[in-house]
Amino acid sequence: MEMTQLPQIVEAILFVSGEPVSIVELAAALSVTEVEVIGAMDRLQREYETSQRGITLRRFGHHYRLVIREEYAPYVEMLLQPVQKQSLSQAALETLAVIAYRQPTTRGEVEQVRGVKCDYSIQSLLNKGLIAEAGRKASLGRPIIYQTTDRFLEHFGLSDIRELPPFPTETKESAVEPHLVP
Repeated sequence: MEMTQLPQIVEAILFVSGEPVSIVELAAALSVTEVEVIGAMDRLQREYETSQRGITLRRFGHHYRLVIREEYAPYVEMLLQPVQKQSLSQAALETLAVIAYRQPTTRGEVEQVRGVKCDYSIQSLLNKGLIAEAGRKASLGRPIIYQTTDRFLEHFGLSDIRELPPFPTETKESAVEPHLVP
């Protein structure tokens, strides 16, 4: 493989996969370094931006995916009328918000903030791949801690967790301080 062809090879893989692919997976599959893959991604991204193509390259955490350019989405929808993304219940959205802003966090901590049991919501979010187990807390009972995933970033169109809007606070007494993981 010629290194000058790496951006085109990566583009072909991303096109066929249809799913986000990690830099690590690409590097391993192509027997190149992660730095070389990142360089190819940067070059590919510049080409898409320069030529104003109908597709572009988006980063979701440590994964990349080819997506349609936002301004062309209405035209694609006119033809395909896609099925709406699987919606989340209000309880699942609230649970996800607590996890996103307080991650890593335990089920008990989420329930303390929400004031209700969250077993079903957490299981639903795990099944959808929006959160994942991130280990166990070094405290009594060693509860599981949860954090958001790259699929969460993709679902909400974020490149990084730091793109979440500022944490809303009502009063000093009711404010829950987020402790985001960079």
